[in-house]
Amino acid sequence: MADRSNQEWIADLSEPGPRREAALADLRQRLVRGLGYAMSSQSNIRQADIEDFAQDALLKILAALDSFRGESLFTTWAQKIAVRVGLSELRRRRWKDVSLDKIVEAAEGDFVPAVLADDSASPEEQAVLQTMLETLQTVIAEELTAKQRQALVAILVQGMPLEEVARRMGTNRNALYKLLHDARRRLKKRLLAQGLSTQDLLAAARS
Repeated sequence: MADRSNQEWIADLSEPGPRREAALADLRQRLVRGLGYAMSSQSNIRQADIEDFAQDALLKILAALDSFRGESLFTTWAQKIAVRVGLSELRRRRWKDVSLDKIVEAAEGDFVPAVLADDSASPEEQAVLQTMLETLQTVIAEELTAKQRQALVAILVQGMPLEEVARRMGTNRNALYKLLHDARRRLKKRLLAQGLSTQDLLAAARS
């Protein structure tokens, strides 16, 4: 693989022709090698997955060339993009077969945070937390729309990536942010009236 300066990488990748093809092949090889190392701790990941992640990352890197400011090595910047691409895809796969409806049903049904099953927690602590969670479930059911419940439970309680929730709901990040903002405002108003905070309850739900 040829050594290039930051300026040479940008120049070679910016103009169609043999130099660009050579730079692309070189960069792809570097990304595959870097991803193989970065993803080595991930289970059930194949070499074909690494190759796919590198290819997807190349497209994002080419689209973002104008945003490179030269504050690091170009290859370091490109590798960070590739790792983000790989991790995002792995998160998407994790939730691939999990429906939003099932996530909400789980939260409304037998959802038991780990702290409630922790023998080290005192009976008093478990009783307080249980009461807080029951209050949260009631307020979510009574105050939020179906879409607000889906988004809030999936993202803030169950930890589904925002991008995946937006895709499932057929919307975009900005619209989903607005939906969550409105949901949390409704919750805050109702909970404050009962002497509770959304931060404490959501933290309890994620425990």
